[in-house]
Amino acid sequence: MSLILIMALAAEAAPAAAPVTVTVANVRSTKGRVHVALCPKDKFLGTACVLESSVPAQPGTITITFPAVPPGDYAAQAFQDENGNQKVDQNFIGMPKEGIGFSRNARVTFGPPKWADAVFAHDARPQAIRFSLRYMLGPDGPEAWAKAHPAR
Repeated sequence: MSLILIMALAAEAAPAAAPVTVTVANVRSTKGRVHVALCPKDKFLGTACVLESSVPAQPGTITITFPAVPPGDYAAQAFQDENGNQKVDQNFIGMPKEGIGFSRNARVTFGPPKWADAVFAHDARPQAIRFSLRYMLGPDGPEAWAKAHPAR
């Protein structure tokens, strides 16, 4: 069998990757960066997801496109890293001090969401998802932040 035929068969057997565009709403300020990760089940809620990216924070919404995401089940997780330490800071009882959010707007109640609440299926077609950050402490969202921090 020729090398070209083998490569053609392998290309047909491998599912095509497609972009996933993630829009994160309710970013409260320009402090730090918004970090977004697409995670398979075994990496969900961890710090080493397969696909990760970040952009400078801006009030309102940010958008990140992951250009070549293999088909499969994923959950997106995001946080506003206001102090640039690349982790979600927590208070003494474990409550996030920075905004966090999950695909399908999975709720955070007395702990992180379950995989089943955040999972979405991705196939070989471009896909867009949207969810919001939630702030457990301090102003929740850009309007509340602007009101609490008036321009001087």
